[in-house]
Amino acid sequence: MEKLTPSEEQAMRAVWKAGEAHVKVFLDQIPPPKPPYTTLASTIKNLEKKGYLSSRLVGNTYLYQPLISEEEYKAKFLSGVVQNYFESSYKNMVSFFVEQQKLSAKELQEIIDMIEGRK
Repeated sequence: MEKLTPSEEQAMRAVWKAGEAHVKVFLDQIPPPKPPYTTLASTIKNLEKKGYLSSRLVGNTYLYQPLISEEEYKAKFLSGVVQNYFESSYKNMVSFFVEQQKLSAKELQEIIDMIEGRK
């Protein structure tokens, strides 16, 4: 699975949010500034060609649905980020966010509580 472009990720977030639908519904899910309809339609077609979406013709309109869940994509993408930027260490990633002051002590404690709750 290849990393999606920012416009492809935006389109996939709209698809995940809407579920099976047509391009106009996906466009309604995207916050401003919205891409032109034709641009989104082209992006959706590209996502189908890449294997992220399937389509079926209903009347004269194509309905699209995701072939991969948001969770599957996040897991694959994040594991690549951890491997490429943090020496395959989630600890290094968390340390980075703490050092950059992107993760507070309270949030870190919440993460610890989540981990301890899974024992």
